[in-house]
Amino acid sequence: MKFLFLVPMFFILGACSHGNCRAQKAPQTTVTDASTKSAASAEVATMPSSAVDRVKVFKADGSLQCGQGKAIPAAEMQKELKGIKVYSATNQNDGMMRIQLCGSPTGMVNVYEIDRKDLDVALKAGFKEWTND
Repeated sequence: MKFLFLVPMFFILGACSHGNCRAQKAPQTTVTDASTKSAASAEVATMPSSAVDRVKVFKADGSLQCGQGKAIPAAEMQKELKGIKVYSATNQNDGMMRIQLCGSPTGMVNVYEIDRKDLDVALKAGFKEWTND
């Protein structure tokens, strides 16, 4: 009787012991020869030049946990990017772990897509380059 119970339990517990069974494995690609390298560079060359010449910058929106602090809307903070063309503006989480304590930052930031040539101006205005994508 024990055998009938232990065998199925062994398979159930051991089946997914090496990670998530449902996780899809991404194909790994490596550049090994010149023909593959040229294909990879051709892929970048086919992207619109405007998308390649853009960069994202961010700044904390000022919101604090437990409703303390007032979040600055992305449209209002965009005014700090004087003279810089903004292609997109979003409010999103910075993806960092935070302590759960009233009055601590929430990790919400306003992210703006701008031309790469304007990056130095944005950095001087207190923004940081967004590298989370």
